[in-house]
Amino acid sequence: MRHDPQIVPIAERVADLNRRYAHHAAIDVLRHALKDPAVGRTAMVSSFGAESVALLHLVAVVDPTTPVLFLDTEMLFAETLDYQRKVAARLGLTDVRVLHPDREDAARLDPDGLLHRSDPDACCNFRKTVPLARALDGFDAWITGRKRFQGGARTSLDFFEEEDATGRIKVNPLVHWERGDVHDYMENNRLPKHPLVSKGYPSIGCEPCTSRVAPGEDPRAGRWRGQDKAECGIHFVNGKMVRGPLKEDAA
Repeated sequence: MRHDPQIVPIAERVADLNRRYAHHAAIDVLRHALKDPAVGRTAMVSSFGAESVALLHLVAVVDPTTPVLFLDTEMLFAETLDYQRKVAARLGLTDVRVLHPDREDAARLDPDGLLHRSDPDACCNFRKTVPLARALDGFDAWITGRKRFQGGARTSLDFFEEEDATGRIKVNPLVHWERGDVHDYMENNRLPKHPLVSKGYPSIGCEPCTSRVAPGEDPRAGRWRGQDKAECGIHFVNGKMVRGPLKEDAA
């Protein structure tokens, strides 16, 4: 059965998609999701971070014309920007859309570029959440790299999930991958690694808010080190993206 995303309620579409593709591999879920009318217009959101290339490669294999949304917060490492360009070219991705914070917002909210020190949630909001919300307006679904082993509310994730009140679907093709699967996939396919990984950055965000991680530390220990913050703040509440971490989960 195929459902019109403009007519059939999202909860019904998500339930049907999960029934139909319950036992499929990640690449098959992607292949179906990108052409299934029940999913609709789909984009991938990628940070081009430490492990992003695995899912980007899968998307490129299935359909290199898939829109890929990349948030350039204008505070990223130079290595990330260079890596983004090289990976997109290497994989043959033809529709990478680079998103930027609104110039007026930046001038009004962060004229000296130091907002991340006093209010990192507000910084993430106008540099990430708002631009992404605008870019996703034209899509019915978006692809994420979220996995069950990451814990919290993610332990019960399915391939397809309803994004509360937005009328949009999240597609999680890697939901069943284990911790070592991404590394193995990258090695087996000889995919380029982010240059900062070998320098002690297993999780990479904006330069001012990312520090090296010592051996034995949690991979995300270098993100917002010393602050009461663990996520970038890309979340949806009552149909709108909101800033700040949520208790249960992260986008």
